[in-house]
Amino acid sequence: MSSVEQAPPYLPGHQLLLGRSAVITAAAGTGIGGATARRFLEEGARVVLGDVHTRRLAEAVTTLAGEFGDDRVAGLPCDVRREGAVGALLDLAGDRHGRLDVLVNNAGLGGTSELTEMTDAQWEEVIGITLTGTFRCTRAALRRMRAGGAGGVIVNNASVLGWRAQRGQAHYAAAKAGVMALTRCAAVEAAAYGVRVNAVAPSLAVHPHLAKVTTPGLLAELTAREAFGRSAEPWEVANVIVFLASGYSSYMTGETVSVSSQHA
Repeated sequence: MSSVEQAPPYLPGHQLLLGRSAVITAAAGTGIGGATARRFLEEGARVVLGDVHTRRLAEAVTTLAGEFGDDRVAGLPCDVRREGAVGALLDLAGDRHGRLDVLVNNAGLGGTSELTEMTDAQWEEVIGITLTGTFRCTRAALRRMRAGGAGGVIVNNASVLGWRAQRGQAHYAAAKAGVMALTRCAAVEAAAYGVRVNAVAPSLAVHPHLAKVTTPGLLAELTAREAFGRSAEPWEVANVIVFLASGYSSYMTGETVSVSSQHA
């Protein structure tokens, strides 16, 4: 294996989010959400994890609290299709940490289906979680950040499929393109009260759950498209989310950052 195909070393935190209070949805697994929660803690943040999988959520909170302290980690089951659950999750950040500074909208749902075979239920489930869920969380966070008067940051998880086509991904691609458009429009409205809204667009970040639900042949095909000859590590995407959440991106809003070479 050549050096370009190897993941770089995992870098230590630099306290870029010291004292920030963050909520991360779909944060209990082994993918980008879980990697982001860990990275935020390493960068000095206090985090509230949301996830629809209660057992995995409890395990993640226990593990992270053991490493970083009970005062810095909390969790609450949250289905982003339920407005009450979203509100309770965001309010927990205020209750535990005094305020809400950052929201990371990571919740999303994929799947593969030819358009002619796709059912209304398949379409509506992917759109409902991936796009409408992001809208619902963004709306709730903006209301709280506006009322708080201290600004804030929202980072949405989009996808390169928001820009390009892939067979069997009409619902997912439409949802992620919608997330990009939502990001731009929300940013224009949120700027008036000091809130920045940006998105990341990963291509392929392989983790155990994705490997279970994706055929080896498709993973090999997708990996072959990558400029570095490998998939991203979830923490490499999390690093970009940290940048967008931090003061280093203070003049960025309404942008979607491609975490790959596949920007078109």
